[in-house]
Amino acid sequence: MYTVLVVDDSPDSLSLINDILEKEGISTLVALEGGQAITIAEQIKPDIILLDAVMPKMDGFETCIRLKQNRLLNHIPVVFMTGLKESENVLKGLNAGGVDYITKPVNPEELIARIKTHINNAQITSSAQKALDSIGQTLFSVSKTGQLMWATPQTHNFLSTIPHADDWLSEQLLPFVADIMRGPVKNGSTFKLKYEGGSCELALVSSQASGDCTFRIGLYTETLTGEEVLKSKLSITSRESEVLYWLSNGKTNKEIAIILSIGSRTVNKHLEQVFAKLGVENRTTAAGIAIRTLAQG
Repeated sequence: MYTVLVVDDSPDSLSLINDILEKEGISTLVALEGGQAITIAEQIKPDIILLDAVMPKMDGFETCIRLKQNRLLNHIPVVFMTGLKESENVLKGLNAGGVDYITKPVNPEELIARIKTHINNAQITSSAQKALDSIGQTLFSVSKTGQLMWATPQTHNFLSTIPHADDWLSEQLLPFVADIMRGPVKNGSTFKLKYEGGSCELALVSSQASGDCTFRIGLYTETLTGEEVLKSKLSITSRESEVLYWLSNGKTNKEIAIILSIGSRTVNKHLEQVFAKLGVENRTTAAGIAIRTLAQG
């Protein structure tokens, strides 16, 4: 059955909720303040956390933020419990990473229903994540508040190759992703983000109605045009590479001249230079070299 961590500074509230859960055969763990709750969660990993919003020392909002910052705990759903009814506190709890909000005094049937719903949702997400892990994708998911929800082992391996990975994750990657999520972005859109010594490419894989998004991350590989490939591999000029590229695509000198907005004689001169540099005597051989070079990338 489920294991629920209940966090409340009121012993009476803890006792009441414990009785409700025990009647349903649900195991209960209790904590009187936020720091204790985090310690218990790290040791036992409950299925869900019921968290009082107003507590001394560390309040429920700060406790939730710290739970969501912990990679080992951020998958656990957090439901806030409080007597507060103001909308700003509801939003504060949700923005801290909570998935739901229950007002005291707690209705037993409503409490049990919400617990079961959120645990089932979390288990579905966990199963999906395990499936992604098994196919070796470098994927990670970010909540609508910009918090890292989960990442596949392959993603953690990739991030470990980046200098100062933890700082880069919190100071560069997650804020960058949060900016992406605030705009109208289509699935499949790609983005480039630099890090010390290199760059990575991010691709938006999916966005949920809840606002959560899944991204793929990998090394950024600059895609060269055909002309750029020929220029780089064959050591010819930019214009010569353009002429050779269109020659390899079966264009006549006249057609190449129109495409490049130059004269036919200029095309001929560039081809003469290309033939000399490639050590060939005719168009067919030059085109063959170009085609093989492009195929090799």
